[in-house]
Amino acid sequence: MAGRDTPSVIYGTQEDYKRLYYSDHMASRRVPATIMAGYGVLKMGLAMALNGSAAGDDGKLMPYDPTAITGAEYAPGRAYLVQNSGTTATVLYVTMDDSYKFTVADDVYIADNTTTAENLGAITAIDRTTYTHMAAITITTATGSTSFTTARFAYIAVEGYATCVGILEKSVDTGTGANAKGANAMLIRGNAVLYTGMLTNFDAAAIADLSARSWGQFTELL
Repeated sequence: MAGRDTPSVIYGTQEDYKRLYYSDHMASRRVPATIMAGYGVLKMGLAMALNGSAAGDDGKLMPYDPTAITGAEYAPGRAYLVQNSGTTATVLYVTMDDSYKFTVADDVYIADNTTTAENLGAITAIDRTTYTHMAAITITTATGSTSFTTARFAYIAVEGYATCVGILEKSVDTGTGANAKGANAMLIRGNAVLYTGMLTNFDAAAIADLSARSWGQFTELL
């Protein structure tokens, strides 16, 4: 019959039933922190970074960005460009939802898998009204003489994105798009032994950032 709804049932999944800690979690060094809005659901065990902007959301957490840029890694901290940057550009285009990962005055970097990352300074405007399918982000410092391209997985991320400062203790929802509000969380900073298989984006650079050590299926945070 025309107009009849198709019956369906979608079951969600429990994410936090697995153990993150091997050691006693009460002995770990943890700090409360606020996570920036717009990154969706962030899973327990995710490596986190700290917004290092001069203003904007300075001091809030965001997902750590892994060193590899292949397009296949889980990297919620990135806002991939929807069109090539071009040269000496001061306006960059990302999806509408990704634009909510930023606020005016956040300092941002641009990177791809070939060109050396560039500091673009602070965001001066975020235009979400001119287009319905993308947002225009205006930055202080123009890109250089080499275009960052979508073919090379070009993206922008907030300053501080490449330094891991801790591990997210529980899954949280920071929201997506216009309704994103951010989240409060506990960040594991040290004195803990965690199950390595529960850690996300915890690459060699992140291990070095935290002076951590891997022991088979375990990772020790000093």
